Amino acid sequence: MKAIICTKYGPPEVLQLQDVEKPVPGDNEVLVKIYTTTVTAGESRMRSFTVPPSYWLPARLTIGLRKPKKAIPGMVVAGEVEAVGKEVKRFKGGDQVFAYDITKFSTYAEYTCLPENSAIAFKPSTVTYEEAAAIPFGGVTALHFLKQGKIHSGQHVLIYGASGSVGVYAVQLAKHFGALITAVCSTTNVTLVKSLGADQVIDYTKEDFTSSGETYDILFDTVGKTSFPDCLKSLKKEGVYLQSVAAPALSIQMLWAGMTSSKTLIGGTATPKTEDLITLKELIEAGKIKPIIDRRYPLEQIVEAHRYVDQGHKKGDVVITVQQNKHI
Repeated sequence: MKAIICTKYGPPEVLQLQDVEKPVPGDNEVLVKIYTTTVTAGESRMRSFTVPPSYWLPARLTIGLRKPKKAIPGMVVAGEVEAVGKEVKRFKGGDQVFAYDITKFSTYAEYTCLPENSAIAFKPSTVTYEEAAAIPFGGVTALHFLKQGKIHSGQHVLIYGASGSVGVYAVQLAKHFGALITAVCSTTNVTLVKSLGADQVIDYTKEDFTSSGETYDILFDTVGKTSFPDCLKSLKKEGVYLQSVAAPALSIQMLWAGMTSSKTLIGGTATPKTEDLITLKELIEAGKIKPIIDRRYPLEQIVEAHRYVDQGHKKGDVVITVQQNKHI
């Protein structure tokens, strides 16, 4: 089968298209024929090993000391079950699925094997495979942190990075939960973010949201580009700060600030769960939220796709077509 191989850290050019052996599912695994995957900011950082200094050692130990431990990158998949192991109960051949796995990777390929107990669910029936691939990373991350922050109706929520993979879902989900939303993005994305449900949009190229004196019940930085001290000043006395890309140094600051104030400070990584994918599936099918796709590339143009994502200005998701399907 065709797959993208990454054998060293570096620029997008380290990604190479090669022929590799097709995987065989274990007893508890599902073999998925991949139609689409995505390029996320996380995969861009892992490929280039562009991480904050305080995260350097733990990241090297996790991802790989001298090169990536997993030669085939990719965490998101939308495709069709081709075969299942003898112990698999939930899925059968022909099932249309989407999944998000942060341990095995290997979705930049024509096939991958995923444990049945990983975050894998039936694809929403109302979307294409391309659209389905644009759901898991941003949707799961946004849902995870908003639930951690105990979001509820009537709260005033600020979402920073509102036009990115996580941001577009954070805006839509916050609206679904009944919040009043102030979104922060660049000039070119104001119209998009308003269309997703934001009540107010702040263009960060023209205005610093922390200088307005407004305070929020929840402040969600989806891209890790805000000033933590300034964000604390923009929170209400018992407000909640959410940070989806918190490095160890910031996590320590958050821990200390949480001990010395009545504010709740939550950072870290969203662990993909099947139940979250199912929630997103139901919301998509009910028309409550929708996937946002910026650009589409074939697998053969993975280098160009990574170059684009490296610029840091994508809107929603960048989708990779691995194999054609009549539903795409």
